[in-house]
Amino acid sequence: MVNLTELPVNLTSPRDLSMIIKVCVVIPFFCSFLYCIVVMLYIFASHRQFLDSSRYILFAYMLINDTVQLLVSVLLFFLVMGQVKFALVYCVPLLFISNTAFQNTPLILATMSLERYVAIIYPLQCPPAWRSDRIWIIILSVWILSCVCTITECSIGPQKNAVDNLYIPVVCADSIVNSSPIQTLFKTVVNILCFAAVAVIILFTYVRILLQTRKLRQDRTSVSKAMNTVLLHGFQLLLCMLALTIPITESLIVLSTNWQRKDIAFFNFFCFVLIPHFLSPLIYGFRDQSFRSYIWKTFFCCLKRVKPSVKSVIQNNLFAS
Repeated sequence: MVNLTELPVNLTSPRDLSMIIKVCVVIPFFCSFLYCIVVMLYIFASHRQFLDSSRYILFAYMLINDTVQLLVSVLLFFLVMGQVKFALVYCVPLLFISNTAFQNTPLILATMSLERYVAIIYPLQCPPAWRSDRIWIIILSVWILSCVCTITECSIGPQKNAVDNLYIPVVCADSIVNSSPIQTLFKTVVNILCFAAVAVIILFTYVRILLQTRKLRQDRTSVSKAMNTVLLHGFQLLLCMLALTIPITESLIVLSTNWQRKDIAFFNFFCFVLIPHFLSPLIYGFRDQSFRSYIWKTFFCCLKRVKPSVKSVIQNNLFAS
């Protein structure tokens, strides 16, 4: 008779359980974010008043950029957590999209603040580049600038046997692929300069709009709304800057707790990458009065469609019985 204690038991290891918990936390969080973004993009595309406004076009671009960044970041995070290795030639495009989208975020906030500045300071003589039919030129310029920064970071690294290295399986993490000290220094300097420049732009636009309120005798309501919008961009910038504090928080957590490295990485990713990029566009979208009214209308329309269908199913079951 075989001893039952010697039979292999298929129990979930602590590592697998930790991975399952992380997946169950991140996936619903990201799906709810994606649902809200899809609703807001649907509202933007369905109403002409938003398509004809440079402000809302930039907001839609921010929504798309944050969605792409979060989608790629969540994918890369789980690949790293699972220690999945694949060829560098497939990893580099994912890192390129993630880094470029990250660089895009503060530049978009600066652009949106400047758009409010132009709308208040030059209400009757708006520069051609800031009109809704030409705002794509500024959006394209922001994207090109972000791409140049990312390409420069990749190109200053070691280039020996670069063709052969493209097919070596690696864990797709930025700290592994771009591990050169000069690349790390370049990325740190660029991020600090970028966020500092954007902070200066937001502060400049706020002060200029504040001074403009003392000159205007009419339409102070729109000026006040523009000031609040610029302040909101400053808050969004602070949320984005939380990602730069990850090395500091990681060191503090290591000194004060006995957490594993993967748990620390998940905590930083969830608190300083996922949540800020989740809150930033949603706060802006729900704060806007026009967008908020359409969001509630869309939400209640979905509920009205669901309730009759549920009611009909119940009635069919009663008649069937």
